[in-house]
Amino acid sequence: MTEDARFHDADGVPLRLWATDAEDLQVVSALVQDAVLPASEMRWQRSARRFAMLLNRFRWEHGTRQAQRVQTVLTAGDVTGVRGQGVVPGDAETVLSLLAVEWLPGDDAAGALRLTFAGDGVVEVACDCLDLTLRDVTRPYDAPSGRVPQHSDDG
Repeated sequence: MTEDARFHDADGVPLRLWATDAEDLQVVSALVQDAVLPASEMRWQRSARRFAMLLNRFRWEHGTRQAQRVQTVLTAGDVTGVRGQGVVPGDAETVLSLLAVEWLPGDDAAGALRLTFAGDGVVEVACDCLDLTLRDVTRPYDAPSGRVPQHSDDG
């Protein structure tokens, strides 16, 4: 009998994921929940049609055995525009906490990635199609706080 792969089977191995549909995006969103970043670590490269963020994501796939983070690059391709509300891009003093990433479908394959941050900040990334990659770029490190992010069940 064969078993499905489990997250802890890849302990210490950098994640590299590609999301091209809503199901894929749910996995990526769960993995980047509670990622933190200075607002200065977001870039829209207009000529390359790419939006990227350098995140310090909590290693949810590692479980809660040890509070660890890893630096991750989250990149959206085929980007046609970026707009934000409650987020000041380029501000190194403002630390953002990413809560969720969702896809808002539009015409044909086009739509927008909605990045929701704690404190009601939102960035919408308009795209010709859903093309999102997550790539760990450092080894895991102990979370400076030493704690696992907590969420209330109140909704």
